[in-house]
Amino acid sequence: MFEAKVVAVDKEHDIAILQLVNGLLPATGLSNAKVREGQTVAFTGFPIGMVLGLHPVTHTGIISAISPVVLPMLRSRQLNAKLMKRLQDPYDVYQLDATAYPGNSGSPVYEKETGKVIGIVNKVFIKESKETVLSKPSGITYAIPIRYLDDLLKKNNLL
Repeated sequence: MFEAKVVAVDKEHDIAILQLVNGLLPATGLSNAKVREGQTVAFTGFPIGMVLGLHPVTHTGIISAISPVVLPMLRSRQLNAKLMKRLQDPYDVYQLDATAYPGNSGSPVYEKETGKVIGIVNKVFIKESKETVLSKPSGITYAIPIRYLDDLLKKNNLL
């Protein structure tokens, strides 16, 4: 384990940049290649924390869709100020066909061939409840495109 401090935050895209207090970890590059539907990707993280152990797990899949982050609502009562703002200025996210679990959030999504990061695991579509995510996974994961991390790095002079 490494101690880290928060250096920058982008609340709109749910991204934070952390800096290690001590120690080093191997670095990987950020991809500036165009991402396309059907592209093979992988993500590595620590799903479900200590339940599966403290060893990284890698999942592979494809980019199923590139779509706006806005989710349709069945009833107007479900709309709130945050959702209305997103409807006015939506941004694209990557929909993956690989299943992420709690603990995978924040994991890098990368090109299998190059290891360069194209996105960050952000959320998982849950069919029923958080308690059934293990027994009934949806297989739908969303990732924030890496360009938003790149923008945050530039805005904070961290590149």
